[in-house]
Amino acid sequence: MAGIDSFHAFSFGPYYEPDNLRFGALLACNEEHLAPGAGFDEHPHSHTEIVTWVVSGELTHRDSAGHESVVRPGDVQHLSAGSGVRHVERNAGPEPLTFLQMWLAPARPGGDPAYDIVRGIADSTPYAVPAAGALLHVRRLAPGERTAIPPAPTVYVHVIRGEVSLGGEELTPGDAARVTAEPNLDAISYADRAELLLWEMT
Repeated sequence: MAGIDSFHAFSFGPYYEPDNLRFGALLACNEEHLAPGAGFDEHPHSHTEIVTWVVSGELTHRDSAGHESVVRPGDVQHLSAGSGVRHVERNAGPEPLTFLQMWLAPARPGGDPAYDIVRGIADSTPYAVPAAGALLHVRRLAPGERTAIPPAPTVYVHVIRGEVSLGGEELTPGDAARVTAEPNLDAISYADRAELLLWEMT
């Protein structure tokens, strides 16, 4: 689509990879770049927990359940599609927009659509998506600072900003790691400040 560049971490849409369908409850992790005025026209979702994190710019959201909002960096947006909902996502602002959208599978499909947004989420307060048995942690690290990876059965680590070392591997913005049952694992930032999203899943 015009003005849109997408990068998919998992098999998505026409890009079918049978060995890369999901990780834990996580079905998709899409990095979207929208030029001013670009966007996704109204389209449907069902049986999916959709969590959005804006990296830069502003995302305008509208859905068929009557919710309208502008999502900015530091906000967590959660649309629970339930048995079915339609929504529109656009860059209505003057600056380029980059956001990360993550889809999780609920343990039980169906139900009524629901919407939630948390403004300026703090590092110390994980965001729970109980329908998918998942917690989203935001970690912002000063240069040289380290943070522990939750010792959960499955953890998905995505680098938003900066560079980090994880288990001896260097990760840069847009990189991700899939961690399974690794106790005592730390992410360590390099010279710049870093921002990470961590999905802790049961």
